[in-house]
Amino acid sequence: MRYAETGFNLEIDLSRGSIERVGTDPGLTALHLGGQGTAAKILWDRVDPDVDPFDPENLLIFSTGLLHGTPVPGANRTAVDTFSPQTNRYSHSLFGGFFGPELKHAGYDKIVIRGKAPDFVYLWIHNDKVEIRDATHLQGKGALETATLIKEELNEKEAQVAAVGLAAENRVYMATIEHANSSASRGVGVIMGDKRLKAIAVRGTNDINIAQPAELFEKCAAMYQKIYDNPDCGDLLAHEEDEEFHVNNFAWGNARDRIKGFWSKEREHEWTELSNRVRLRWTGCYNCPKDCHQAVSYPGRPTYFQKCYNKLTYAMAAYEELDFNYNILGVTQEYGLDGFSTPQVLAFGVELYEAGILTDEDLPDFPADGAGRFFYLVEKIARREGIGDILANGVYHAARQIGKGAEQYDHNTMKKFEQVPLKLGMVNYPYFLMYATGEKMNITQIEGSYPQVAIADPKEREEFVKGWDAAPQRFKKWYLEWEPRQHPSIEAAVHICDWNETMHYVDDAIGTCAFLSSFTGQWAGRAPYHIHNLPDFISLATGMDLDSDGLWKIAARNRNLIRAINVRRGLRRSDEKPPEDHWKKREPEMEQKLLDEYYAFKGWTNDGIPTKEKLDDLGLDYVSEDLVRRGILPGAEETAAKEPAAARTE
Repeated sequence: MRYAETGFNLEIDLSRGSIERVGTDPGLTALHLGGQGTAAKILWDRVDPDVDPFDPENLLIFSTGLLHGTPVPGANRTAVDTFSPQTNRYSHSLFGGFFGPELKHAGYDKIVIRGKAPDFVYLWIHNDKVEIRDATHLQGKGALETATLIKEELNEKEAQVAAVGLAAENRVYMATIEHANSSASRGVGVIMGDKRLKAIAVRGTNDINIAQPAELFEKCAAMYQKIYDNPDCGDLLAHEEDEEFHVNNFAWGNARDRIKGFWSKEREHEWTELSNRVRLRWTGCYNCPKDCHQAVSYPGRPTYFQKCYNKLTYAMAAYEELDFNYNILGVTQEYGLDGFSTPQVLAFGVELYEAGILTDEDLPDFPADGAGRFFYLVEKIARREGIGDILANGVYHAARQIGKGAEQYDHNTMKKFEQVPLKLGMVNYPYFLMYATGEKMNITQIEGSYPQVAIADPKEREEFVKGWDAAPQRFKKWYLEWEPRQHPSIEAAVHICDWNETMHYVDDAIGTCAFLSSFTGQWAGRAPYHIHNLPDFISLATGMDLDSDGLWKIAARNRNLIRAINVRRGLRRSDEKPPEDHWKKREPEMEQKLLDEYYAFKGWTNDGIPTKEKLDDLGLDYVSEDLVRRGILPGAEETAAKEPAAARTE
């Protein structure tokens, strides 16, 4: 009997119109847990590195987390994995809500989608009943509208729907997959649209087997209460009305220009009043006591859900007043556009116009005001009309397609993808490593376990560390030694980066929300889930014999497998650098030394490639064999030839 997982994936070939229910190997659970981990294994095995992201052979994988559908609170993040046309590399996104647990209750751990439908379709999954249904009547409909129409068509109010809007239909690179109060972005929506898959609707009523149900229920009841009582977990930014830090330090528009002193107590009061006026209710995700999302009804717009990192992003990018943000979100979420990268693309277009690089010929009837310009560009991008056909490819590609000096306005992309537009004074050692080496396209998918700043008062610092249950011992020592406005040591920076990313790889395999685990420690250090207690939850649910060291090794295995996936597609050290002006004061020599030390610590070559020894130690010998066969790693004979003669004769 399989515990926690169903043991079955759905294999959908949209080109052939075929549906298969395929049993899975339980041995892969022990190696990768589930979620992103086992999805990465499928992508490695089945998508050749020469396959273009828009090729029918590219896969789009929806994964439940290993703990979805179990009593574990906050286990609700669905992973979506594929290859992105924006980067030509691995793309990973997550969304909360209810979809993943519903899919698990329907009897499936994953939906693996290949091929392209002749015309738009949607999937209907109801336990053993799985259908590919016509969706041509839904073409052009908004993402949330599509979900409503499908539920009505199926007469299934309880169905959980993930759908795309017009942006994905037109293969806009910033396209999202929208579900209830959550969305998946960062390169996955465009592939769903390319495959002409308008939506997936799921209804599940099956039970999920638990290895030790009584013990797990008791542990989960206590954790549910602990999460409810903890003011420092959940998406704190959702309820925070003081946006001074983001307004003063983020630059969604021109990366060298901010409105200094824009935020004030008066504006905070205005923002609070506006939010209270348009908010219908606060909502949460499956089996979680937190309410991190708000349903919004803005006059003249359809009801939508405000999500993480959508607060003020459009207003800051357009330099408009606060209500503009709520107004434009009503449009962009129906189109299915990412509220993180889209504002930067819109601001980029405006900057090029103001610089004379784009002209009235490129932008006929371009409005004079910022709000009007943003609405204008949203329409052009979502429909891929005129200049929107170029801007729809993201800042990096658009800058190079436009030319005429547009590349100078590419302020904020890394590895061809828009990053969080945070512009601070001097380079931060751990964050340099996380930005430079991360495989997940976004710093928010990497940071979080270690605090961003030092506590000035030594006594307060000591009190913080005393209750810091989540931290392995070495991090407590480093934090006690860390003084404000000083860098952590190189050793500490390397370990901080490693711990931050490790916890995200754990969460993304088991499906727990980062706001209850890997993203929470940076604020208060009181993450409900951490490396010391998660093995108990996993063991009770699955029957696995797992401790903290074993969990850490699984995360390292997943991390190195995904690194190898990108290496096989051409990733090298030369790609691992933040934009030149990401920090005002840079330390080029130190940055290279940080990379040297990080690569050595990870067991990678000086070019950032996992070594054969590292891969083999993690049980990824099939990966090392492939990299050797391709000439990416040296073979045994080459390695022996490079060793000193004395070493070869010992």
